[in-house]
Amino acid sequence: MDIKSTSQSTLARPEDENLGLVANIAYGFQHVLTMYGGIIAVPLIVGQAAGLGPSEIGLLIAASLFIGGLATLLQTMGVPFFGCQLPLVQGVSFASVATIVAIVTSGGGLPAVFGAVIAAAALGFLITPIFSQIIRFFPPLVTGTVITTIGLTLMPVAARWAMGGNSNLPSFGSMTNIGLAAFTLAVVLLLSKLGNAAISRLSILLAMVIGTFAAWAFGLVDFSGILTGDIFAFPSPFHFGAPKFELAAIISMFIVVLVILVETSADILAVGDIIDTEVDSKRLGDGLRADMAASIVAPIFGSFTQSAFAQNVGLVAVTGVKSRFVVAFAGIILVVLGLMPIMGRVIATVPTAVLGGAGIVLFGTVAASGIRTLAQVSYENNMNLIIVATSIGFGMLPIAAPAFYDQFPDWFATIFHSGISSAAIMAIALNLLFNHLKVGNSENQSVFVAGTQDRSVRPAVIIDLTEGDYFSEGKLFDIDHNEVPVVAVETVDAEQPPPH
Repeated sequence: MDIKSTSQSTLARPEDENLGLVANIAYGFQHVLTMYGGIIAVPLIVGQAAGLGPSEIGLLIAASLFIGGLATLLQTMGVPFFGCQLPLVQGVSFASVATIVAIVTSGGGLPAVFGAVIAAAALGFLITPIFSQIIRFFPPLVTGTVITTIGLTLMPVAARWAMGGNSNLPSFGSMTNIGLAAFTLAVVLLLSKLGNAAISRLSILLAMVIGTFAAWAFGLVDFSGILTGDIFAFPSPFHFGAPKFELAAIISMFIVVLVILVETSADILAVGDIIDTEVDSKRLGDGLRADMAASIVAPIFGSFTQSAFAQNVGLVAVTGVKSRFVVAFAGIILVVLGLMPIMGRVIATVPTAVLGGAGIVLFGTVAASGIRTLAQVSYENNMNLIIVATSIGFGMLPIAAPAFYDQFPDWFATIFHSGISSAAIMAIALNLLFNHLKVGNSENQSVFVAGTQDRSVRPAVIIDLTEGDYFSEGKLFDIDHNEVPVVAVETVDAEQPPPH
């Protein structure tokens, strides 16, 4: 797969469309709302594990927003060798949470975490050329499987959001929360049905705003805390101390980085497929380098490993807005939020249940996009069906049973606890086994192949046809293009020859 030559003008790429200032801000804000809950979750969890107070946890959150915005700008706009120039929102990777908490609680503290992230991301940066070459092992069979799995693995997130987000609260799973999520979902569908294209494209953002005000009307939202705290604040370098480089922590974090490289590769290829643009190994490598460079810089300001956000891939699929400039504006908004905590507090008022209602559409659309890609795959006389079935099933194991890998070695559990990584690794491996290493393959290896054979027609069906007969739009015509009536068997006179 090669990017169109520059002689064809880079503006021919769908991601290069610029919708104008107002549209860029509106759609960019929609992206921020979609991923805001995810980007603040990691610093919240880590800060609590480290025993930090509210003000210092706030600094972690501000740093994550600030770095996420800069990383998004680098990824979308790009500079030589960095950034895939695709509509991908960057932020703190949730894949690193378990490892970070383990380092913090084992006595290393945040300095050991920051040192591990810097060193592991530097190693990840060095091996990006290897990862960028795996694109040839990502045919539609693999990308469709991974995209479908991304959507399916995100659905539990939407469900938890719809239930309230925090399972420790008494209101978790209440009809109030689920009802609010259902209301938001209904608003999304209603706005999407309207004939106005702009409203339809902004349906997620508008539904979140409407859902938030509906919650406020019922006393479920409190805006009083918006003015509490600093209005402006710049992330302070090494506020939590200079990084410490501990070998065990670095090794653990490097495994996480490998997972992030796989997931980001999948996201880059997924969004490229969704917006129908071409991605080659150079573009993939540029995207991965941007990911790792942002991860190296992040700990300086108090943030962690960076990766592409899969839920925003879903938003691109839902809205059809393919412009990378829209996502670049989302990056600008994130930077502003990182510098203006008051704006973060405004967005934080959006109830988690509202995010859940929107998430059902967003994440479901990702899965549907993967299914659309899989529909382009040939399943005749090959093992592609079993590759898809096994890979998706393998990817869903840690989602259906989160404790499935608890008894496995830590390094193995870290890699395969991610459903996206599990599906990607299995799909690549099985595609290599069955479609590249064909030694030992037979014509009919299993019932899966038998079930995908070319269709056959019984002789009785064609006995009444003559040379040149053909079907068109459900009707039978002869060689002279005259329609031939199709008569039920029981109505045909046995003594008369069938009509021609």
